[in-house]
Amino acid sequence: MAQLPPIRRVVVSEDDAGRSFIEQDGPPTVVRTVPERPGFKVVNLWATLGTPAYVRDVDRAREVQAIMPPLAGTVLRILDYPPEPRDLTETERRMRATFETFRDAERASGPNRHPGMHRTDSIDYVIVLAGEIYAVVDREETLLKAGDILIHRGTRHAWSNRSSEMCRLAFVMIDAVRTQENAPRNP
Repeated sequence: MAQLPPIRRVVVSEDDAGRSFIEQDGPPTVVRTVPERPGFKVVNLWATLGTPAYVRDVDRAREVQAIMPPLAGTVLRILDYPPEPRDLTETERRMRATFETFRDAERASGPNRHPGMHRTDSIDYVIVLAGEIYAVVDREETLLKAGDILIHRGTRHAWSNRSSEMCRLAFVMIDAVRTQENAPRNP
């Protein structure tokens, strides 16, 4: 199984005169793993604590310790998914360990198509950067390959890498609400 290349994060800012410059260029500073799930990696690249976001705010990625983005905020995240074990019991063990590490996702109960089924109160723009992965939802599943984009809208779902290679996904996660009464309205 080939490893994926390291992630490089470049952050552009403005000086006091309004001229743009590269403020940071290097590896991401927030990387989390699950020891029971070798190869699985969660990398938070940037987070905002609200919207509209202040363009000169500092990086808030260290403040996001779980799956969900901050309340009324966003998170840009890269996830590396290793191939799934063929043994369902081992897959279940690894999923339990993942949900113990990231406790804020609502793990789906009842009959599930996959042991990793969960739901978050967020809108997720998901871009497959490398490899392939199945997006599993309640009624069906679809194979996504590099370049494909999926939009989750607070739905029950799981990710299943059935290939022999690593898969890398980019997530833009936006905090969301489940009832229209709680949704902000534009004038």
